[in-house]
Amino acid sequence: MGVLRAIGRRARDAAALLTTPVVPDDLLGTMNPMWSTREPHARVIGLRRETADTTTLVLRPGAGYRKHVPGQFVGIGIRINGVWQWRTYSATSCPSDPLLSITVTVVPGGTVSGKLAHGTPVGTLVRLGPPAGEFVLGEPTPEKLLFLAAGSGITPIMSMLRTLSKERPEELDGAVLVHCDRTPRDLVFGAQLRSIAAATGMRFVERHTALEGRLTADALTDTVPDWAARKTWACGPAGMLDMLTEHWDRAGDPDALHVERFTPPATVADGVPGGRVHFTTSDIVADAGPGTPLMVAGEAAGALLPNGCRMGICHTCVGKLRSGAVRDLRTGDVHDTPGVPVRTCVSGAAGDVEIEL
Repeated sequence: MGVLRAIGRRARDAAALLTTPVVPDDLLGTMNPMWSTREPHARVIGLRRETADTTTLVLRPGAGYRKHVPGQFVGIGIRINGVWQWRTYSATSCPSDPLLSITVTVVPGGTVSGKLAHGTPVGTLVRLGPPAGEFVLGEPTPEKLLFLAAGSGITPIMSMLRTLSKERPEELDGAVLVHCDRTPRDLVFGAQLRSIAAATGMRFVERHTALEGRLTADALTDTVPDWAARKTWACGPAGMLDMLTEHWDRAGDPDALHVERFTPPATVADGVPGGRVHFTTSDIVADAGPGTPLMVAGEAAGALLPNGCRMGICHTCVGKLRSGAVRDLRTGDVHDTPGVPVRTCVSGAAGDVEIEL
């Protein structure tokens, strides 16, 4: 593999001399997508079934991929029926590893998650978006750590734990992880987390909700009496995160709680009248109803729009505003300056609008 990468670098250098002003990366990407630096790709080289509905994909990134920070997510593009579909998934590997892993839990009715988890064989080529997200530990690592996860919410935390256990295991001594799921069999990374706990001194608390019920503020206090003295990273269903946010606001330090949500925030439909949307690059016109995201309207009209998280986090779906006005469906703010970047997944039309996509 090192020889192939060296050949790719030499070919890119030679192409630069022969193709100027044409970008040589375009030619090399056509020859081998793994050589492209403008559109990073990765090859699936391994699959690991974590639970019945959760699979880890082990990827070998090609040229141009920038390593993630533990806790961040990456965009994953996969071709389905000839069309590239994009979603974002937390990286679950340690950044210093030569391979990248993502862990996908099937969402009921989810075309992309189902394809990735159960229908992506070894050898499949996927595209990679840049790492993003602020759900990270930062430097230096806080002395007293608490991690709270439920279901697939363990995925961004897993990258943190793998990195600390590999590079600075002493920083996990005294840390606490509470991980919730229905049964021991459903607990994603259960065996690996037990091994990390045994090797580092981290306290690992499994909560099996089929018997013990969901995590509550009282249950957290019983399980981790000193929770208020710890810096906390939490990821899981919206209900759990809402409960934790209210609990920290009421009885703790809100700045000590860091949360990562996999579901989009509530939208503001009032004052978003809708309108006709012209996607100028693809020359597709769509009618966006009141409160309808531009992305949803465009896809319904047949536009092949870039997308990732679909909740306004990853910036994969951004297009420039050419004319008209859009309203942020999360905040209600109106943007009407030509050239301003618009996140189509969380923006609605405030009258007729043109977007450069």
